[in-house]
Amino acid sequence: MSRLIATSAAVLVVACAQAAASPPQQAPDIDRADVERIVGTLASDEMMGREAFSEHALEAADFIASEFRAAGLEDFADSEGYLQRFAAVAYSMGPARAVIDGRPLTPDRFQIRYGVPSIRWRTGDVPVYVVGPEVDAGLAVDIASSGADALILVDEAHAEPFRTLSQLFRRPTQYVSGTDMGTQVIALVNGTEESTYDISGTSDVLERPLVNVVGQIPGRRSDEYVIFSAHYDHIGTNVRIINGDSIANGANDDASGVAAVIELAKYFQSKGTPERTLVFAAFTAEETGGFYGSTYFSNRLDPEQVVAMVNIEMIGKPAVEGPNTAWITGFDRSSLGEIFQQAVEGTQYEFYPDPYPQLGLFYQSDNRTLAALGVPAHSISTTPIDVDRDYHQVTDEVRTLDFDHLTNTIQAIARGAATIVSGQATPTRPEPVRRASAPPGSG
Repeated sequence: MSRLIATSAAVLVVACAQAAASPPQQAPDIDRADVERIVGTLASDEMMGREAFSEHALEAADFIASEFRAAGLEDFADSEGYLQRFAAVAYSMGPARAVIDGRPLTPDRFQIRYGVPSIRWRTGDVPVYVVGPEVDAGLAVDIASSGADALILVDEAHAEPFRTLSQLFRRPTQYVSGTDMGTQVIALVNGTEESTYDISGTSDVLERPLVNVVGQIPGRRSDEYVIFSAHYDHIGTNVRIINGDSIANGANDDASGVAAVIELAKYFQSKGTPERTLVFAAFTAEETGGFYGSTYFSNRLDPEQVVAMVNIEMIGKPAVEGPNTAWITGFDRSSLGEIFQQAVEGTQYEFYPDPYPQLGLFYQSDNRTLAALGVPAHSISTTPIDVDRDYHQVTDEVRTLDFDHLTNTIQAIARGAATIVSGQATPTRPEPVRRASAPPGSG
């Protein structure tokens, strides 16, 4: 061996030895005891399961706001003291009148599904669609589902299914306040797309207050947002009683996610001014199925300004791949998952694609509104939901959680998001899901 080769080899050996001896990158500082305290408070019996619209949900919101305050977050957008107040508005049919082609209709021959408090339509105001005798009456539902204003004339040959449709349309419709929703009228009458009409009506309106909790760390780029979110509501006491217990505490679902949001807020605040603006949100009314909290929040944002949304759902139990792993919904819809994977390389943690693609989870949590608008908005979870016996049960309690795993997961999310927060990485955007500009045609 030549002296040059020998010297180079020696240098290489020393360098490798130094690299091997170098300590691993320090994990983000997340306090396990603090995580347990937050989950324990939210999942206590005193919170009575945090059901949306209840006083206990408001107590939970106040607690989260106090944690945001302690973290030093600033208010965001229209929140006041971190509380973003809005309402779920329910419309049901009140007094109404309908005249089609000069013929007044009796109340049993038309129904109105309201998207606004009242309507007054005259010929030419809205599109007219005809469900003819040779067409499946279910087309009326397809047309109404477009969400646009529409007058749907159902041929009298469909008198029997019309009664079923009327029951469907008679149900109250519930929307987030401030949402511009369409109104649909169905009428059992033989008509054409050129039929004349004069329709008026007033709905009965019920408003129920709701509140999100939102704070921010302003970044150098004030028009680029990275959102960390979770829902704080659960299902209350409307569950099967087990051993005298009637409270669904929701420790894993989703006090674990809320604890993560709070701890991430504290961690990133401790790192100084971020490059991108960080938003931390705890949503209400996810468990109602209406996703009212995240819908209201998302509809008040410019989706083009949202770089990424990391929604955190049920991270208190190890995943099917074992401890220190987490799965990401819609993994192939954007590059966010790949960015997270790269960021935790060399650590004990791993991110991987959602193992339950058949469940369509990408659009089944609070990331759904922004994801549909083309934002790389994904949910992160660890719970093996196909075998978890505590899901939506009174047994979803603090004692069932693995707090070492939960704390490690929060650290991994902080590390995974670091290059997005710093502006070094920007996830690709999923294809937006656009609502049709007009209802489908009819025969």
